[in-house]
Amino acid sequence: MTPLSTLVEQLGAQEAAADERLQGLGRAVLQVEADAVAALAGRIDAAFSRACHHLLACRGRVIVTGMGKSGHIGSKVAATLASTGTPAFFVHPGEASHGDLGMITADDAVVALSNSGETDEINAIVPLIRRLGVPLVALTGNPGSTLAREASVHLDIGVEQEACPLGLAPTASTTAALAMGDALAVALLDARGFTAEDFARSHPGGRLGRRLLLHIEDVMQTGERVPRVGPQTPLRDALLEISRKGLGMTAVVDEQEQVLGIFTDGDLRRALDRGTDIHATRIEAVMTAAPQTAAAQLLAAEAAERMERFRINALLVVDDAGRLVGALNMHDLLRAGVV
Repeated sequence: MTPLSTLVEQLGAQEAAADERLQGLGRAVLQVEADAVAALAGRIDAAFSRACHHLLACRGRVIVTGMGKSGHIGSKVAATLASTGTPAFFVHPGEASHGDLGMITADDAVVALSNSGETDEINAIVPLIRRLGVPLVALTGNPGSTLAREASVHLDIGVEQEACPLGLAPTASTTAALAMGDALAVALLDARGFTAEDFARSHPGGRLGRRLLLHIEDVMQTGERVPRVGPQTPLRDALLEISRKGLGMTAVVDEQEQVLGIFTDGDLRRALDRGTDIHATRIEAVMTAAPQTAAAQLLAAEAAERMERFRINALLVVDDAGRLVGALNMHDLLRAGVV
C-alpha cells in the first residue's frame, strides 16, 4: 500500500504541473496577440490615410458593422469613435438586410469588420451600400476577399495564427481588429483637434467629465449657508456660527463683505493651546488673515488641487472685487465626485 504522505506528494506535483501549464498557456496567448498587434504597425500606410480621409469627410455618421465576434469588436469600435469626436453607431448586418439598412444615408460612411472578408450577411448588403455612394472601409484578414475587393479602402488586419491552441476561436484576429479600430479613432481624434474638454463633454457622468466640467460655482455653498462674522465678533459667537453652518470654519468679512480672514477648526485648536479666552477675545485677533480664496468660475478639480497643495480643507469663494460669494470644503468636492 502506498503511504499517505507519498500520495500527497504525487497530488501536489500534479497540481504544480497543471498550474505551470495554465500559466504557460496564458503567457503564450499574450505573446501571440502582442505579435499580431505589433505586425499591424507595418501596415499603417497610404490606405490607412485614405480611410481616415473618408471618415473625416463624412458629414453624417460612421456606421460600423460586423458579424459574430467581429460584431462585438465593431460595437466597441463604434463606441470609441463616438466618444472621441467621430459620431458613430453599430448596425448588425443581419438586421440591416431586414430594414436596418435604412439607418444608413448618403451622408454616412461604413466601416465593416470581417476576418475572412466573406461573411454572407455583410457581403449581402455591400451592393446596397455601394449604390448609396457612401465610402466603405473594410477591415479584413484577407486582402483577396470579396469584401476587400468591393471596399473603397481595405485595411489588412490578418494574423499569422490565432492564440487559441486549436486555431479556431477568434482571439488574435479580434485583438488585431480592435487595435486597428483604436488606431483609426485616435488618428481621427487628433485630426479633429479633439481635446480633453471635448472628451469630458461626452462623458459627463464619469470621473473625468466631472473633473473637467464642474466649476466651483456648481458645488459651493452660497447665501445663508456660508458662515460669516465681522472682525469685532467675540470668538464665542464665531464658534456658534461655525457650529450652526457646519462647514468647520467661518469667513471674517467687513461691512462690504470683503474677506478679511478665515477662522477654522485648526485656528481654534491653536488658540486654545495658547490659553485664549473665548469670551473676551475678538475673532480678528485669532483669525488667519489673507486666506486662500478662489473665483467661482475656477474648475472644482483645480480647487481640490489647491486645497491639497496648501493642506487646507476649505476655500472662500470671492468675486472680482474680493467680496464673499460662497464657500467650499472638501466634503462638497467628495459629494460631487471630484475627489
